[in-house]
Amino acid sequence: MPAIRNTEGLTDADIRRELERGAKFVMFTYAISIIVMTFRRGSDIYFVRSGESAIKHGWGFALISFLFGWWGIPWGPIYTIGSLVTCLSGGKDVTQEVLQAVVAGAAATQVEGGASPA
Repeated sequence: MPAIRNTEGLTDADIRRELERGAKFVMFTYAISIIVMTFRRGSDIYFVRSGESAIKHGWGFALISFLFGWWGIPWGPIYTIGSLVTCLSGGKDVTQEVLQAVVAGAAATQVEGGASPA
């Protein structure tokens, strides 16, 4: 799983409270082209607090795509437009996926920690 940014100084309880108020985890995409090759990549995951604009985290990725994404044929323009739309609309909401991964990780930790030595 990619790193989660913008959670510095927050406890698990703080994050849960923010999620109840409408916070979310989002991810952005960006495109980079080199003549005939185009790469579409995803960013780290960003925690966007309730009332905060997700677009502020996506501007840099939109700029990368705008400057470097167009040049590959045929996928450059296609991936660039898709990335710009994603970035400028606030990113892709991945909150459910993050929460499922956290629950799965906690369950795996309990199983490992609960096993008794033979």
